[in-house]
Amino acid sequence: MASILDRERTVAGPGFNRWLVPPAALAVHLSIGQVYATSVYKVALVQHFGVGLTQIGLVFSIAIVMLGLSAALLGTWVDRVGPRKAMVASAVCWVSGFLVGALGIITGQLWLLYLGYGVIGGIGLGIGYISPVSTLIKWFPDRPGLATGMAIMGFGGGALVASPLSSRLLALYDPAYEAGVAGSVASGRSVALLFVTLAAGYAVFMAYGAATIRVPPPGWRPDGFDPATVRAKALVTTASVSARNAIRTPQFWLLWTVLFCNVTAGIGILEQAAPMIQDFFRVGGTSAVAAAAAGGFVGLLSMANMAGRIVWSSTSDVIGRKPIYMLYLGGGMVVYALLALFGQLSTALFVLFAAIILSFYGGGFATIPAYLRDLFGTFQVGAIHGRLLTAWSAAGIFGPLIINGFLDAQGTPGELTADAYRPALLTMVALLGIGFVANLLVRPVASRFHEPAATAAGTGTGVGTEPVGERGKEVR
Repeated sequence: MASILDRERTVAGPGFNRWLVPPAALAVHLSIGQVYATSVYKVALVQHFGVGLTQIGLVFSIAIVMLGLSAALLGTWVDRVGPRKAMVASAVCWVSGFLVGALGIITGQLWLLYLGYGVIGGIGLGIGYISPVSTLIKWFPDRPGLATGMAIMGFGGGALVASPLSSRLLALYDPAYEAGVAGSVASGRSVALLFVTLAAGYAVFMAYGAATIRVPPPGWRPDGFDPATVRAKALVTTASVSARNAIRTPQFWLLWTVLFCNVTAGIGILEQAAPMIQDFFRVGGTSAVAAAAAGGFVGLLSMANMAGRIVWSSTSDVIGRKPIYMLYLGGGMVVYALLALFGQLSTALFVLFAAIILSFYGGGFATIPAYLRDLFGTFQVGAIHGRLLTAWSAAGIFGPLIINGFLDAQGTPGELTADAYRPALLTMVALLGIGFVANLLVRPVASRFHEPAATAAGTGTGVGTEPVGERGKEVR
C-alpha cells in the first residue's frame, strides 16, 4: 500500500481548486519565517548564557547557512519525493530544532542551541523554503511570478506574526518581563518555554500545509490557458533542464550573482535598520529618533519586504523577469545612492528610500523561482532553486561583514553619524552594479543542456513541454 506521504497520493483529483494550494504553502512559509524574529529574545539569551552578541548571533547565521546548504543538497530529493513528504520532513526538523534548542537553554549548553535551532532547524528551513515553490509554479503556469510571490511572501511576513506573539508569550511566562520597555529582559527559562510553545504551534500549521498540498495531474492546464502565449515571451523555454545540467550553464551562475548582489544589498539595510536610522539623525551625541520609533521603522521595513514579494513578483508576469531585475538592481543603485547622499535631510526621505530598497530585496527573493522556471523549465526547478539559494547563504555572511567592517573603522557604535555609513552604502551601489551587468548578460539556455522528451509519471509538466524523465542526458 502506497504511503500517504508519497507523491502519488498527492495528485489532485478532478475539479480540484488550485487556489487551495497557496494557503498550504503559506502555512509552511509563515512558520519558518520565524527565523527573522530572533532579535526578540537575543538579549535574553546573551544574559542567560553569559556570552556576547556575536556568539548568540551565530545561531541565526548557522541557520541561514544550513538553509542554503540543505536546499542545495536536498533539492533533487524534494523534487523526486513530492511536496508532502518534503513538508513533513521540514516540519520534523524545524520543530525538533526548537525542542533541542530549548533543552540547550534549560541545561545551559550553548552548543545544543547551535545544533538544534541552527543546524537541525536550518535544515528544516531549507527543505520548507523550496518544497512549495515548484508545486505552485506547476499549478500557475499562467502566473508563475504571482505563484511564487504568494508563497515566499509568507516567509517575509513570518516575523510580523512571530515577533509580537513571542513578546506576549515571554511576558506570560516571565511576569517580571515587560515587552517594549527599555532594560526589561526575559529570563532564559521563559525563552525555553517559548521555544516549546512555538514548536507545538508550528507543528500544527505545517501539518495542515502537508495534508492539504496537492500536485497537478500530468498534462493539466488551467481553464482558458494557452501555452502559446507563454512561448512567445523572451527567455521562456519550451524545454526542460535537469538540476545537474543547470549548474553547468552560464545562466545559472549569472542568476547566482544577481541573487547574491541583491540580497547582500538588502541585508545592508535590514541588518542595521534600527541603529542606522538613529545614527543618521544623531546630533551632538543624541539621536532625534527614539528607540521606540526605530523599532517601528524595523516593522515598517518588514511590511515593505513582504509587500515587495507579492507586488513585484506579480508585476514580473506582465513585464518579464529580466526587466524586473533591471528595476531591482538599477533602481536599487539609484535609491541606495540617494539614501547615502541625501537620507539625512529628512526622516521621511530616509524611510521612503529604505522601504523601496527592502521591497526590491523581497521582490528579488520572490521572483527568482519564476526566472529559473523561464530559463530551465519546471522539470527540476525546485532542485535548481535549492542550489541557487547558496547565494543567500553567501550573502548572509558577506553582507554583515561588509557593513560592520566599514562601521567598525568609522567609530564606536552609538556615536556614529550619517557620514560613517556613506562608504558602506556606496559600496552596495557598486555591488548592485555588478548584479545589473550579470542580469543583462542572461540569454536563453543552449539546446545542448536540454533534457530529451520522455515520459515519467509524477514529474509534472512544463508549460509547452512534454513530461520528461527523472534521468535525461548529462552534458559532459
